[in-house]
Amino acid sequence: MHTFHPFPDDDGRPVRLHRPSMPTPLPHWRDPGAIATVVPGGAMPPCLNGIAVAPWPAAPTCGAGWGALAGGLALDEPPFAQPPGTAAAAGAVVLEDDGRVWLVAPSNAFGGYAATFPKGRVDPGAGLACAAIRETFEESGLQVRIDAFLVDVRRTQTYTRYYLARRIGGDPAAMGWETQAVHLVPAARLRAVAVHPNDEAVIAALERHLAATNGLKTG
Repeated sequence: MHTFHPFPDDDGRPVRLHRPSMPTPLPHWRDPGAIATVVPGGAMPPCLNGIAVAPWPAAPTCGAGWGALAGGLALDEPPFAQPPGTAAAAGAVVLEDDGRVWLVAPSNAFGGYAATFPKGRVDPGAGLACAAIRETFEESGLQVRIDAFLVDVRRTQTYTRYYLARRIGGDPAAMGWETQAVHLVPAARLRAVAVHPNDEAVIAALERHLAATNGLKTG
């Protein structure tokens, strides 16, 4: 029996999941020390850390709409020194109020990632923060607020700016076709889950931030 993602890809083709992820029991979402996992269309608690878990019906459907969301941000961030020959990309490290961090599991471990931070290339004419908000929603189903610059990371083909963000709505069970599971992981256990070498610099930057703000929780 084949398992397909509930959403087709950008060309309308069904996405077969060769090794579907497994969800965790619902109580894991309430436990700050546990890793919680949801699969497409899976069960979620109605509320998490005081914020409702529900689809984002007013999510933008065009570039201008995403740009409007990011246009009012007043961020203190350095210039984006994109190296020649790389594509601009942006992503978000989404912190949960219970000390955990959101990760996505790319469908069929695309790019060699079992789990990673939501990110994607910047559309022509779009800003970095705009891309981070859009890609986070498309890959994780989460509505987020960008709070601060975290780090710039060079990858094989892209130069990616990561922002610190907070969940303010959305439903991870509504993840797009590029993602086969969404995880909520204690910050101290990120290195055991996001194991791709490209994410090491992101995790290190997050650890420095959390240590500086006394926000690193073990578990």
